[in-house]
Amino acid sequence: MNKGNSTTRTIVATGLGAALFMVLFMFVKIPSPVPETNLQIAYGVSGFFAALFGPLCGFLVAFIGHALSDFISYGSPWWSWVVASGISALITGFAYKKIAPAVEDGKFGKAEWTQFIIWTVIAHAVAWVVVAPVLDIVIYAEPVNLVFTQGAIAFAMDAIVGIVIGGLLLSAYAKSRTGKGSLKKD
Repeated sequence: MNKGNSTTRTIVATGLGAALFMVLFMFVKIPSPVPETNLQIAYGVSGFFAALFGPLCGFLVAFIGHALSDFISYGSPWWSWVVASGISALITGFAYKKIAPAVEDGKFGKAEWTQFIIWTVIAHAVAWVVVAPVLDIVIYAEPVNLVFTQGAIAFAMDAIVGIVIGGLLLSAYAKSRTGKGSLKKD
């Protein structure tokens, strides 16, 4: 694939991913016992796009999707969590160089799963245990205990969802690809 097609493909994927993230973020969520903290299926989608198209695509999918969802649902984005969503997908996208070539070649095996799990856990730990609570305190003067509790719960739920849903999407996509050398001349 030439560079121009790759760029166009990534731009289209970013727009599609952001729209899908927004809809899932708005309508497919399971409340947790902690206020304003939900299990969000959308983080599996942002992880999928990040691992397949890179950190910038992942960041934009989650950042734009979350911001639009908040704007439509509440009238304005809650910027600390919008930024954290983007950061979670950005960091997950660091797995791109290891995962994307294998997936495009029809493979999503143990090595790719391991890379995806490692980067997803790191991503959600940074986003929800550090970025979101700190920005909540700095921007909105939220209570420290509340924001770190929300962050810990969001980390656990979103990392699990990101790994399971994102990993299943990557696995399914890999199975739809034709691997190198799979077509033989008779």
